[in-house]
Amino acid sequence: MQQGWSIQEIARLAGTTSRTLRHYDDIGLLPPSRIAPNGYRHYDAAALVRLQRILLLRELGLGLPQISEVLDKEQSETAALRTHLALLREEQARLARQIASVESTITALKGGEELMAENMFDGFDHTQHKEEVEERWGKKAYADSDRWWRGMTDAERTAWQQRVSDLGRDWIAAAESGVDPASAAAQDVARRHVAWLTGVPGTPAAALRQAQGPNPDVKGYVIGLGEMYVADPRFGANYATSSGGTHGAEFVRDALRIYAEGNQ
Repeated sequence: MQQGWSIQEIARLAGTTSRTLRHYDDIGLLPPSRIAPNGYRHYDAAALVRLQRILLLRELGLGLPQISEVLDKEQSETAALRTHLALLREEQARLARQIASVESTITALKGGEELMAENMFDGFDHTQHKEEVEERWGKKAYADSDRWWRGMTDAERTAWQQRVSDLGRDWIAAAESGVDPASAAAQDVARRHVAWLTGVPGTPAAALRQAQGPNPDVKGYVIGLGEMYVADPRFGANYATSSGGTHGAEFVRDALRIYAEGNQ
């Protein structure tokens, strides 16, 4: 059994980067098991388990300071992983319900059957990011978006979800086509993306639109959001291309920055 891995090997296995692992070391979250005379970091099996827990907690939406607290308090790695496993199984069940819901809708549409509205949103939980939204933008922001979502008709929710899906698809297609983020095609998707953001109550973009009118100054917000798409794998996954990595998210970030700087 292999007893040690280089930082490059760990980055490849975990789907992350050496830069991220070095940052985890710098903040004391994941120090290497040993440092070779040439300065290279190496990790043992215990470090791999700790990294697995870090990545699991990141997927649950915890920030790095919170993750550090959780890992410091939890003494039993086995007990912690059992908790993670239970949460993952809950998520697996939710995704299975979503898949069944979407498959049912596709079958109904193909067969010209009547849509069963009460089944179309099984597994979709718009409240799952409640705490994060409130922490970033305040309780009013979440309350506004929650009221907006609950006030929608089934048809309006379906249309909104299709709009989000179309944006994700078109971003990925643009990134994979090799066009420049400044190209007309990419900038058109960026324009649609910003229009979508300003239309969702509770977001900073929507608040600015309400205060400033139909053409709000959202430059800082849009640029910051683009950076978050690259930094946070939960959001970056929405723009993942076939080449993997963060290429898709980086393309979106660059296109949004160009659009914001040129239109604000």
